[in-house]
Amino acid sequence: MFKSAALKLTLWYLTIIMALSIGFSFAIYRLSSSELEASASRPSDLYNLLFGPNNPGINSLRAAQAQKDKNHLRSNLILFNGAVLLLGGGASYFLARRTLKPLEETLELQKRFTGDASHELRTPLTAMQTEIEVALRNPGLSQAEAINLLKSNLEEVGKLKSLSEGLLELATAGKDTPNEQVSLKNVANDAIGQVNKRARERRILIKNSSKDITVIGNHQQILNLLSILLDNAVKYSPKGGEVKLSAKTKDRQAHITVTDHGQGIAKQDLPHIFERFYRADKARSKTTTGGHGLGLAIAQKIVQLHKGQIDVRSAPGKGSTFTVRLPLAR
Repeated sequence: MFKSAALKLTLWYLTIIMALSIGFSFAIYRLSSSELEASASRPSDLYNLLFGPNNPGINSLRAAQAQKDKNHLRSNLILFNGAVLLLGGGASYFLARRTLKPLEETLELQKRFTGDASHELRTPLTAMQTEIEVALRNPGLSQAEAINLLKSNLEEVGKLKSLSEGLLELATAGKDTPNEQVSLKNVANDAIGQVNKRARERRILIKNSSKDITVIGNHQQILNLLSILLDNAVKYSPKGGEVKLSAKTKDRQAHITVTDHGQGIAKQDLPHIFERFYRADKARSKTTTGGHGLGLAIAQKIVQLHKGQIDVRSAPGKGSTFTVRLPLAR
């Protein structure tokens, strides 16, 4: 589809280029021809002195020379337009590809997003359907088996709810304008409170060394950002491990870091960490960690909305450090 669109756009670009080139060439030819004809019809004082005025032979010779110059000019302009056609064709195709590339990438991302979202939705629905169909075929289904079935279905419903909430947050992350003063120390304490339950279950200690720094932003969005980073750090840390959270000022920016000592991320996986539906457990752990791969995509979008940057340093077996840089409040 994009190849056909690129060819059509190339033809449009080339048509515009050739129309301008031929138009200028025609104008140049008309002006130059008029000048040559006028020059041929104006005998110089030297010709008048040597051959006398209105000498037919000399006038004929000058007219022939003028016609020869016009033909030469015409040939040069034709060659010039031929070169413009060839070079313009190549340049037009290059520009067409450059113009369509962002659209192509966007469409590819949309197709991949649709496919991934469909897969994530289909998996729990298929599991629920299978369990219910098996249960309906069993006339002797006991109360205990029915309760287990409901528990299993409730777990799958929870996955669907988590996925829908993640997609909704990803779609509406930019609704609230980040324009209030936010204390990173307070937000860090709130975020730790949100992930403390999981941390206690895994016996993971969260060390917080955040300073009292104020940034301009949206409190709830920054809270979601830190909660996502802390939740990931806890999720991928070994049981009994440690997670460090800090916030300090550097280079006139607020620097927030979240460090874990888990499996780390392979070098080839680092460029994909912030992609939607990227499976972090494939890169960071051999164990099943759950989730839908939306957390870091949401985190990145929140950071971008706050005109900040987010990056990660990681290596297999050496843990990971996520760093967020946000503008300070003035």
